[in-house]
Amino acid sequence: MKPIPVTEKLSVAGQLQPEDFVELARRGFRTVINNRPDGEEASQPGSDAEKEAAEAAGLDYVFIPVTSSNMRPDDVRRFAEAIVASDGPVLAHCRSGARSFYMWVLAGDADVEGFSDDKLIAVAGDVGIAPDHARDWLAAHRHVGKPEVKGFYEKRTGSIQYVVSDPETKKCAIIDPVLDYDEKSGSTSTDQADALLASIAEQGLTVEWILDTHPHADHFSAARYLKDKTGAPTAIGSHVVDVQKLWKGIYNWPDFPADGSQWDRLFEEGDTFKLGSIKARVLFSPGHTLASITYVIGDAAFVHDTLFMPDSGTARADFPGGSAKRLWRSIMDILSLRDETRIFTGHDYQPDGRPARWESTVGEQKKFNPHIAGQTEESFVKLREERDATLPMPKLILHALQVNMNGGKLPEPEGNGKRYLKLPLNALEGAAW
Repeated sequence: MKPIPVTEKLSVAGQLQPEDFVELARRGFRTVINNRPDGEEASQPGSDAEKEAAEAAGLDYVFIPVTSSNMRPDDVRRFAEAIVASDGPVLAHCRSGARSFYMWVLAGDADVEGFSDDKLIAVAGDVGIAPDHARDWLAAHRHVGKPEVKGFYEKRTGSIQYVVSDPETKKCAIIDPVLDYDEKSGSTSTDQADALLASIAEQGLTVEWILDTHPHADHFSAARYLKDKTGAPTAIGSHVVDVQKLWKGIYNWPDFPADGSQWDRLFEEGDTFKLGSIKARVLFSPGHTLASITYVIGDAAFVHDTLFMPDSGTARADFPGGSAKRLWRSIMDILSLRDETRIFTGHDYQPDGRPARWESTVGEQKKFNPHIAGQTEESFVKLREERDATLPMPKLILHALQVNMNGGKLPEPEGNGKRYLKLPLNALEGAAW
């Protein structure tokens, strides 16, 4: 009996014998799942004997017999529920451990979704599954939802806003919406946000989420306006509170509530949610800002300023709280997703005058992005920091952060009915005279 770790909570193994259960308890396991039907071999102790040995050792025991060609959805659901219900590590076994491993993949929890195919094949190899067999099985059985994605390019700031929808349920999310702002006149409008709503209505969609990847430095967020229009909850990464604490000092706002309460949900690393019937999860992707996150919705990853299109490199990392080293590590996390994962970026500046683009894949980024292909962490940090030293601050950073760290809420009108922005002088380095 040799438990093979798959995640922190789950290990798999081949056939157990009754005397193994005491050792499993000694090692800290709390639950045993038996995926092997009785009677496959004469040497099997059988589920009754296993259950008796498990109970004697103080372990919970779950019997979910499956074959390699018959893993029913109800079996997979029970398998996932047994892992969640266990108050400690779980060991699942069959004849060799292969069926138990495949049951875990089919269960599709957040841990599975964090594994690229290459990583799954490596773990399968530890279980004794041949790489070619594992690759073929994954291609046939690993289902990832495919949302419909419509991008809306906002030319003034080079921003891309997204309406992401589940074709089955017609539920959608709005990601990184823009509130129009003209810094020369101080004018605001909702033209961009209204265009999103018109498209949503035309497609017969229902807004389920309004999502921001981070507090933006180059445009105002329309999240608050869209929440008022749709009633849908707003969300952002939980580290927005770090951005709020940093910038409330820059703006000298001692009474500003730097607790993230401006959003309905603050996502932590690894959090999961649903867009209709499609599973979604959150990667913490700091580096460009303290709070940047990536939304992985089915086969689509929304990375905003972490990665640009392959011909445009990566985002700057010199804003207050930024770090090129952390940005590299965030990029590596994103690129550990499956090569066919669609990457949707949040900006495009149309290099050489080409049309605006915003969709690539993990595989394309690995091959063609000059900030990634052939780079190491050390060379990337050097490249990024040297480039950032030549860049002026975004022209709207001081205008936008005070709105965006407040969830897209504009300043309250003063006694004359007008709203006023507050611009600190000499607060940031990087003036472009």
